[in-house]
Amino acid sequence: METNLVIEGFKFMGLGMGTVFLFLVMLIVLMNGMSVFIHKFFPEAQANENSSASTGTNDKKKIVAAITAAIKHHRQG
Repeated sequence: METNLVIEGFKFMGLGMGTVFLFLVMLIVLMNGMSVFIHKFFPEAQANENSSASTGTNDKKKIVAAITAAIKHHRQG
């Protein structure tokens, strides 16, 4: 019986690539399902809009103060 090694190589390559492809598709589907499950049963806590606005302003002021202090320290040597 005469076999063509090139054709056999392509068969094994197709089998291997198909297996990897199916594994990756299954991985993506399961991860999306897990994400839906987590978001459904463990939702993120909603922050109060008024408190988040004032916190954002305070954070910005702290960042500006830190940058200003770093520049001043750098210029002094």
